[in-house]
Amino acid sequence: MGDLSDSQKWLVLAFLIGASALIYLLSPVLMPFAVAAVLAYLGDPLVDRLEALDFKGRSLSRTVAVVLVFSGISLAIAALLIVVIPALEYQIGEFIDKLPAYLNWLNRTVIPVLQKYLGRGVRPLHIEQLSTLIKNQWQDGGGVFENFMQSVSHSGAVIIGWLMNLVLIPVITFYLLRDWDVLVERVHDLFPRRYAATVGALAAEADDVLGAFLRGQFYVMLALGGIYSIGLWLVDLELALVIGMTAGLISFIPYMGALVGIVFSCIAALLQFQDAVHLLPVLMVFAVGQSLEGMVLTPWLVGNKIGLHPVAVMFAVMAGGRLFGFLGVLLALPVASVIMVLLRHLHERYTFSGFYSKG
Repeated sequence: MGDLSDSQKWLVLAFLIGASALIYLLSPVLMPFAVAAVLAYLGDPLVDRLEALDFKGRSLSRTVAVVLVFSGISLAIAALLIVVIPALEYQIGEFIDKLPAYLNWLNRTVIPVLQKYLGRGVRPLHIEQLSTLIKNQWQDGGGVFENFMQSVSHSGAVIIGWLMNLVLIPVITFYLLRDWDVLVERVHDLFPRRYAATVGALAAEADDVLGAFLRGQFYVMLALGGIYSIGLWLVDLELALVIGMTAGLISFIPYMGALVGIVFSCIAALLQFQDAVHLLPVLMVFAVGQSLEGMVLTPWLVGNKIGLHPVAVMFAVMAGGRLFGFLGVLLALPVASVIMVLLRHLHERYTFSGFYSKG
């Protein structure tokens, strides 16, 4: 922006502030578009590869390739929901059924030890009240899906909003996938020609970073969820799928997934097995998962293109959630990755400038 006039710089600044304010005001409406854009971005490389395939001298049209990829994504999501949700509901239900025995063990063994070292301020748990309260909360909803439907049924506007999102997301995803290359080209054509080369280079670098994060980190999350779930299942932990998938899906925040998984797995193992011996295999599961993530999954699927410090990742997620809600959480790291590319470009220009080199 060094050759922009002062009025043009103020115009660009006003545009950025206005765009940010508009996103803030429209963040509830933008949710299906943001989700659809992420799905389209994930699917575009596969669509491009299908288009480039040669079927006896003939290639697939963009629309046919999009239909194939879109159908594959839809079937994968549907299969995941059909398999995972009943399994999660079963494991949670089994845990709740055994909860009174677990609480009774805490009263007999753990509470006396805590009272010995922390004083009589530590009181025994009210087993019947706690177990009845938790069971009622679970059974009144009839499970995960019924509880969700009951919660949204109190507001017609919420129901309409969810239904619109469920309909809009696949529709928007399909059209974005079909016209993705055209949209990218048209956005590129909007920039002044004297900046086109710079914008193109920055966009290519940002695409590498975003691709590494969105695609690579997504696969890492799923892989870690599977590794943790299978590992905890092998050590016979009843909440293996619940804890394993939760730890995997929040692993995009550095160390957070492993930390949450270890804490909840150790608590679940103590309650289920009622001894400290079974903590060792639980810790080994997460040690293996972290080793695979650091030595295999992240270098293979993500690489070293993102370069965001763990503290920066945590700040981006928290700031995005605070400013824009769930939309901000969804877009925090992609936006932070693009900002990192821009800052790296500005740093390079600064270090080669006369202001920096001249004493």
